[in-house]
Amino acid sequence: MRVINELAWHNLFIRTMLCRPEADELPGFEPEYTIIDLPTFQADPDRHGTRSGTVIAVNLSERLILIGGTAYAGEMKKSVFGILNYLLPPKGVMPMHCSANIGPDGDTAVFFGLSGTGKTTLSADASRTLIGDDEHGWSDTAVFNFEGGCYAKMIRLSEEAEPEIYSTTRRFGTVLENVVMDPVTRELDFDDGSLAENSRGAYPIDYIPNTTEDNLGPVPKNIIMLTADAFGVLPPISRLTPDQAMYHFLSGYTAKVAGTEIGVTEPQATFSTCFGAPFMPRHPSVYGNLLKERIARGGVKCWLVNTGWTGGKYGVGHRMPIQATRALLNAALDGSLNNAEFRKDPNFGFEVPVSVPGVDDAILEPRSTWDDGEQYDRTAAKLVDLFVENFANFADHVEEGVRQAGPTPAQETMRIDATE
Repeated sequence: MRVINELAWHNLFIRTMLCRPEADELPGFEPEYTIIDLPTFQADPDRHGTRSGTVIAVNLSERLILIGGTAYAGEMKKSVFGILNYLLPPKGVMPMHCSANIGPDGDTAVFFGLSGTGKTTLSADASRTLIGDDEHGWSDTAVFNFEGGCYAKMIRLSEEAEPEIYSTTRRFGTVLENVVMDPVTRELDFDDGSLAENSRGAYPIDYIPNTTEDNLGPVPKNIIMLTADAFGVLPPISRLTPDQAMYHFLSGYTAKVAGTEIGVTEPQATFSTCFGAPFMPRHPSVYGNLLKERIARGGVKCWLVNTGWTGGKYGVGHRMPIQATRALLNAALDGSLNNAEFRKDPNFGFEVPVSVPGVDDAILEPRSTWDDGEQYDRTAAKLVDLFVENFANFADHVEEGVRQAGPTPAQETMRIDATE
């Protein structure tokens, strides 16, 4: 890659985020792809056929990407991710929008998830070795990081909850984007979302204390699919069959909440195929089939983890306690959770633990955390219908087992009950 920037901080950002060649590799360097990032350029919808003045134009034939009308630095790294999502599947490598880390016994875990679901936070665990926080490839022999840096959300960052990430904000060379700073004292206010809810920090990966030296690890033993369910319906952790894993991978569910985007005042379901639809140029079934093959080959355990809301939807309930999420994850990754008693979720059909040491049993049964159980049932039925409606886009491209692995619509459940 060669990246041409208008802004100096953009240049520092992409130098941090991409894996850099060694000095002796740079003489005579000829790029295969070029990114030109011009935030002050405004596209003309009438002339250029764009929807607005903002444009990310990708030409794979010319091997050229033009970014204009936006100063959001993340567009550069996601452009590279999009290219790799096109190039790698024919080589048998699965590109993934995920974080990844390694346990003390050499067990790799990958964490799929959209922005705000906890990929960076949960992978930066002092007891595990970080491979990377956002973009990886899964080959026959390894999981490897595409990047040389991390790009963490900074909104409401606290030293108590996320000490490893918080410490990077005090390090020279970290790029803070949309973070509010007092112009006199130069104190940072991570709770201030006035510039954007999507405040970010870009820093070299070795700013996290426990990282791999070679940016890779063994093939995974566990897959974690993260969602921030703002409807407060999903349990904090669920065990998935391989068919259910493919169903939820193709669904790529999370939810937007008020304040994250202009005009969003109520929770809104978001389905982003393979947890990264805008960056996946091939048909979703290509990535889904790669995942299913690799799960089957390695006997990989799959989990759905809700880092969103409990006790009610956004605005009524509260965010899932990160201590509970970490305790459940630790039990899943060390294998002890497999020995727990499980129940079948009546809405989605996956398995949910009944009791886990160190976690309040009540939080494992979402309906019981709501003040109004009937309101929970109505909200759950709504979310189920949204899942079913979205998955209709993929039904013709997957096997029957995957089609049957999704939730049952409320009206269909009523018909079954009536028949019985």
